[in-house]
Amino acid sequence: MKNDAKRDTLVGGLVFFFFAVLLMVSYGGKQMASKASVGTYPIRAVFSRVDGLFKGDEVRLGGIRMGTVGQQLLDKNFRAVVTLNMNDGLKIPVDSAAAIHTDGLFGSKFVVIDPGGAEKMLAAGDEIEYTQGSVVVSELLSLIIDEGKAKKAKQNTQQGRN
Repeated sequence: MKNDAKRDTLVGGLVFFFFAVLLMVSYGGKQMASKASVGTYPIRAVFSRVDGLFKGDEVRLGGIRMGTVGQQLLDKNFRAVVTLNMNDGLKIPVDSAAAIHTDGLFGSKFVVIDPGGAEKMLAAGDEIEYTQGSVVVSELLSLIIDEGKAKKAKQNTQQGRN
């Protein structure tokens, strides 16, 4: 009976340990990954809104992680100025665009760079001119629901006339 209690305690301790490691990796993974990127250079992008975008989130180009989100500030017009820390060696045309996307319906946010076709490239400290802010899912769902209610009310009104 004592051996069973020791075994149960050992198994419980191991399960707790692996759960703690899994929790640390899942919550601390972005910070660990962002520290691993050695050479980066900053570029800026100004968005109307960045809801849910955080420091350390991914910057993707062609679906591949090519940088991380850095500092976020407000400018004098209350727009979000975001620093994007791009991997050294990556050259981005000056006419490129940046957009904030969501990973799935309620997933984390990330920045997508759509490269332009210009010959001139962005340098450290330059700004991406063309941007699209984040879409708030609850506002989008409200819009869809309101459109459906308006359509149903219109149908009911038309049926009442017939």
